[in-house]
Amino acid sequence: MSHVTIEDVAKIVTVQAGAVVSKVIQRDAEVDVTVFAFDAGEGLTQHTASRPAIVQVLTGRLQFTVDSEDVNAVPGTWIYMSPGAQHAIVAVEPTVMLLTLLRPER
Repeated sequence: MSHVTIEDVAKIVTVQAGAVVSKVIQRDAEVDVTVFAFDAGEGLTQHTASRPAIVQVLTGRLQFTVDSEDVNAVPGTWIYMSPGAQHAIVAVEPTVMLLTLLRPER
């Protein structure tokens, strides 16, 4: 397949009470793309990614901490992280975000 089209990525997952939900929407030799839904107060504890990563907030609001910097991430926020960047996420309100993990050239 030479392309993938999704009309409204934010509708791929539904926020569920007290949960973090995710769905992979693209995985190939170049990228992994996953849509996450966080209920308010839910998140991911501090961690790192071994690959370059891009986070895009689609709906809601996240308290996103990357390399000890707090970012109030609202719809339209775009965050690029180099491999190894320490980051954590807490949803301030129900939120949907898009995570793209890149595979660097070998």
